[in-house]
Amino acid sequence: MQNIKWSKTEKKIARHAFDKAYKREMKHIENEVRELLDKSEDVWSVWHIHDFLTKKRKETDQKYDYRYSVLITVFSHLCAEGWLLLDDLKG
Repeated sequence: MQNIKWSKTEKKIARHAFDKAYKREMKHIENEVRELLDKSEDVWSVWHIHDFLTKKRKETDQKYDYRYSVLITVFSHLCAEGWLLLDDLKG
């Protein structure tokens, strides 16, 4: 997969799709945090939220890799998880 040559148009579509998937997942994480905050019963739950966000940060940093050599694999994982739709890749 490392030898794939991306056209300018493909790069533009890929960037847009990548950003769209990232924003979807970040919105989902934001909603999860808001829910955790709403359900929190004491100030110590802040540390639970911190731990949750640390875990999510590590996961997303590993998942969202925009190197062209791995982008096809990244897109397949994002599609499987529902963050990227096949329609996002049309162009």
